[in-house]
Amino acid sequence: MATTVPPPTPLLKLDFNGHRLGAGKVELLEHIAETGSISGAAKKMEMSYRRAWLLIDELNQMFTKPCVESSTGGAGGGGAKVTEFGHNVVTAFRALEKRLATEADATFKSLK
Repeated sequence: MATTVPPPTPLLKLDFNGHRLGAGKVELLEHIAETGSISGAAKKMEMSYRRAWLLIDELNQMFTKPCVESSTGGAGGGGAKVTEFGHNVVTAFRALEKRLATEADATFKSLK
């Protein structure tokens, strides 16, 4: 009985002058866009607020434009938003991830 082998799932990590961009940071950006907050995104990913903040700080230093802008709390509360540039980073990463998965599947298809 032959077993079906699922397509390979590539793990993409990009290096930008010593700073790494991978699925975790991209997912964090997606959750910030969804929740409007760093703490909300951190909770969804089961990580500490501090860890999420450090990752965002690294993201903002990685490129010439910030990926996330945040405001401190107060009467109206704080929040965070993914910038247009940050959305472009997410879109580019996810598109590359998809192309890489398609290429990996085609490359390994004959080996299944």
